[in-house]
Amino acid sequence: MPVTLEGQLVVAISSRALFDFEEENHVFEQGDDRAYMQLQLDRLEEPAKPGVAFSLVRKLLAFNDADAQRVEVVILSRNDPVSGMRVFRSAQHYGLPIQRGSFTRGQPPWRYLKPLNANLFLSAHLSDVRAALDAGVPAAQVYPHSALASEAHPNEVRIAFDGDAVLFSDEAERVFQAQGLSAFQQHERDKASQPLLAGPFKPLLAALHRLQQEGTPAMRIRTALVTARSAPAHERAIRTLMNWNIEVDEAMFLGGLPKGEFLREFEPDFFFDDQTGHIESAAKHVPAGHVASGVSNS
Repeated sequence: MPVTLEGQLVVAISSRALFDFEEENHVFEQGDDRAYMQLQLDRLEEPAKPGVAFSLVRKLLAFNDADAQRVEVVILSRNDPVSGMRVFRSAQHYGLPIQRGSFTRGQPPWRYLKPLNANLFLSAHLSDVRAALDAGVPAAQVYPHSALASEAHPNEVRIAFDGDAVLFSDEAERVFQAQGLSAFQQHERDKASQPLLAGPFKPLLAALHRLQQEGTPAMRIRTALVTARSAPAHERAIRTLMNWNIEVDEAMFLGGLPKGEFLREFEPDFFFDDQTGHIESAAKHVPAGHVASGVSNS
């Protein structure tokens, strides 16, 4: 039978999202890719330090066991193939069973997302993230200097999502930006029973929900909706999730309060938001990624 990833949660991730290659990347950005390649080759036997999405990847891979391969992680990197050796060596050092990767030596790698049927793409390159989102793949630009994930929940993948323009469409956000808070609240009150359209990360939330249901006793998933919405605009968000038959474990309706300290207490392995201000607040406390979609990023 042909090899297939059908039915698996597929995460495509760049080398800088998985490992801390910021020192090496500084050499690369100076425009000398030969010096960068040599540096990576010189450090071949030196495992890279964990990066911002390391905890998320390690925990998702723990859903695999002898009975089922539920998660596939693929490296999709602008690195060159020589530097790719160090990426695979580092993954092996940490016991991450990552077998597949594409290394494009500076060219955009997002075009390989469709053959992978990827459910998520994490990259430090904003242009690749935008292209992936345009292609219909949930994608986020990682902030490499984000705080690393807490180690307090080794058997639980914790993921937090913003609502509008991430899980949901940016319909309500457009009203808010054009007409202000009062108009937004009235709009959402009037449409409380009308589900919001899906945003770019609804497919990922649905895939995580399926993974949780298939499950394994060793690992579980805990999700949170962390939104600037407040009552009465909370109801439409909750009813939309009910309409999708998808549950989240926690919902925080913060009414514009900074999200960072609330996320610090939730301790996610990753947080997704469409607004850079929220990501900068979150990144002081937790791993965070910018979803470059919706009216705030147009």
